[in-house]
Parts: sequence; C-alpha cells; structure tokens
Amino acid sequence: QVHLVESGGGLVQPGGSLRLSCSASGSIASYYNLGWYRQAPGSERELVASIFNRGPTMYADFAKGRFTISLYMNTVYLQMNSLKPEDTAVYFCNFRDVVAGGEYWGQGTQVTVSS
Repeated sequence: QVHLVESGGGLVQPGGSLRLSCSASGSIASYYNLGWYRQAPGSERELVASIFNRGPTMYADFAKGRFTISLYMNTVYLQMNSLKPEDTAVYFCNFRDVVAGGEYWGQGTQVTVSS
C-alpha cells in the first residue's frame, strides 16, 4: 500500500506561479513513476507530467515550457509558472509501481487561476 499526501494548491492570478508537492510513503517500489494529472469540471482527467525514479520525464504539450516536474526522496514536485485560467482544475498525484503494476491516487488539490 502506498499513501500519497498532496499540498500546494490555491488561488493565483494569471501569470503567477504555484508549486505542488506530493509525498509518497508506505510500500515504495524500487522502480516507480510519480505523476500529476488534472481534471477540470466537465472534463476528463488528463496527464500533466510524470517522472520515473530512474530517469525520464514526460510532459503534456500544454505543460511544456511552463511546468517542471522533479523528484526528491519519494516526493514529487510540480512547479507551475505562467499560469493561465485554463489551468484551473483539481490536480491529482499518481503513483505507479512499474514492476508490480499497482496504482494509487492522491486526494487532489484545487488550483484556481483567476484575477
């Protein structure tokens, strides 16, 4: 079992920045992926960015150049810059055990970009 604790959401003006964090604890696999997804009202959940503990990162096209994902000690960070109103959504942390196939979700954190 893996437990995820998210923090860092909130209200920010267009053009502003936020940093989300998600700490994973419990049965952490030796090879895993931690990522951020988001879901806006009336929309499907979509990938924002993800990172493997052994290397590569992946970004959605809308995130490239504005968002940066990083990983340190089983905690994943999402630095979001130049935020736009369309970035408003609930952001969810996701943990995937690459070897065993388990998947876990955080409770979600609201990000609102509005003037």
